[in-house]
Amino acid sequence: MSQSLPPEVRAIMEERFGHDTLIALATAENGIPSVRTVNALYDSGAFYVITYALSGKMRALAKNPNAAISGDWFTAHGIGENLGHILLPENAGIAAKLRAAFASWYANGHTNEADPNTVILRIRLSDAVLFSHGTRYDLVFS
Repeated sequence: MSQSLPPEVRAIMEERFGHDTLIALATAENGIPSVRTVNALYDSGAFYVITYALSGKMRALAKNPNAAISGDWFTAHGIGENLGHILLPENAGIAAKLRAAFASWYANGHTNEADPNTVILRIRLSDAVLFSHGTRYDLVFS
């Protein structure tokens, strides 16, 4: 996805968000916006979050997949997608990256992989604004 980004932007995104990062995630349900802080990992044009399928954010995204995120001089729009249970074979690659990124807290009882409602949320970015050392980057993800 992010292959269309200039190399310097890819490097900034990886440095800033290619690890356990707190971001603000905004959704809207019935015309009412909600925002919450989530642990996320950036990878190839998307942010990934481990969450609970029955949470408010997932309920809102099921009705309206449009999302907005913000963190560390970065704001973006994207589409929230439930990739399903973390142990699905098709999630093995990103699940391994998430376990590694979130290793400091992942096994402390907060995440129950045996629960079928423990899912991966992908926020596929569409557009963003990134600031770095006085430079503004207006980004379009493809």
